[in-house]
Amino acid sequence: MIRIALIAVTVGISIQLFGARQASAAAMPTACAYLSKTLDAQSTGPLFLASYPTLKAGPLQGAAFLYDNAVAAIALVGCGETRKSARIGDAILTALEHDRHWHDGRLRNGYLAGLIGPGPVKLAGWWDAKQNMWVEDRYQVGSDNGNMAWAILALLALDRSTGDHRYRDGAVRISGWIKQWRRKGEPGGFTGGTFGHEPTPVVEAWKSTEHNTDLVAAFTALSQATGDRTWLIEARSAQKFVGAMWRPECGCFAVGTGEDGKTRNLYLALDAQTWPLLAIPGLAARDKAAMAPSNLRDGDGFAYSEAKEGLWTEGTAQVALLLELSGRNDEALGFMNAVDAMRTSDGSYYAASTKELPTGFMLETDPTQPRQYFHIAHLAALSWAAIAEQRFNPFTGTNALP
Repeated sequence: MIRIALIAVTVGISIQLFGARQASAAAMPTACAYLSKTLDAQSTGPLFLASYPTLKAGPLQGAAFLYDNAVAAIALVGCGETRKSARIGDAILTALEHDRHWHDGRLRNGYLAGLIGPGPVKLAGWWDAKQNMWVEDRYQVGSDNGNMAWAILALLALDRSTGDHRYRDGAVRISGWIKQWRRKGEPGGFTGGTFGHEPTPVVEAWKSTEHNTDLVAAFTALSQATGDRTWLIEARSAQKFVGAMWRPECGCFAVGTGEDGKTRNLYLALDAQTWPLLAIPGLAARDKAAMAPSNLRDGDGFAYSEAKEGLWTEGTAQVALLLELSGRNDEALGFMNAVDAMRTSDGSYYAASTKELPTGFMLETDPTQPRQYFHIAHLAALSWAAIAEQRFNPFTGTNALP
């Protein structure tokens, strides 16, 4: 009788939470609908979407980050909008073929938002009054392996949903560039990629748990798409690294390593906890402690890292998705309500609940300045809300854990 009563209470809570979410979102389009409308507002053809569409000045104005656009493309597939997703996928393929300098399979971390015109795909930048010159962000022109992995995942999602193997072939090209960054010594895995302008960007020696998680999923999916099992060698190396970052004493993953590629950075960041469980087979069942680390809670949702000081919208949506796919629907609904509370007046989503949300990291372009998220509309926040709304796992392209 006690067990039946508890079940009845749980069901009642679920209904109440679902009803509350429906009521709060009733006046707004779904995240999928808003993302779809964003594409409809653009002229036809391949394009990159602005990561921060409301910004009118500064280094982020007009910037279309590759990661944000890849997540948006995957979200559109999950929303059943494959044709619209293909516009971003085609932009990625065009950028791969028409860089102003590189022709080796790499992409940039960021591009100029908008339709893709003839010639080399344009990069974002801004006029610096102090220097009296046009400048480009050294991070945006670089090539992080984690961002490359998300481009692969987006292209393979389109390959599966369209049957157009141009997307698969593009994923193969990008993966060929990434292979050079695999390290054979312990603890294995891939280094960060490159930073800065051509022709001699800085080679990043650190390794990231998040990046290597992305690469496990990307290389595994590529092996499935091509039938080439040699890609699993790359996937296993990345997975070995992620496993080496597990810290049983706290039930959490280290964020990665320092510049030596070996010494663990014990800092706690949210995506390093949730993404391995979404991407790597068996981890969600084994490492339940990492599912939603209590010391990363902030208000009704989750902060980016142990630096706290506000809710990180896309990260909270990621936790909600993980809980949904793990059958913990009551908890997931509560966090989706927190995500819905981050909607802008026109239906998009703020990146963070506070004016400046710290990540705990400094900008590589200016190590005196913190890397932050802001209380402004953000493409990745919108896209992850749509992904969680659809219960679509971007790492597997299914509605299930791996």
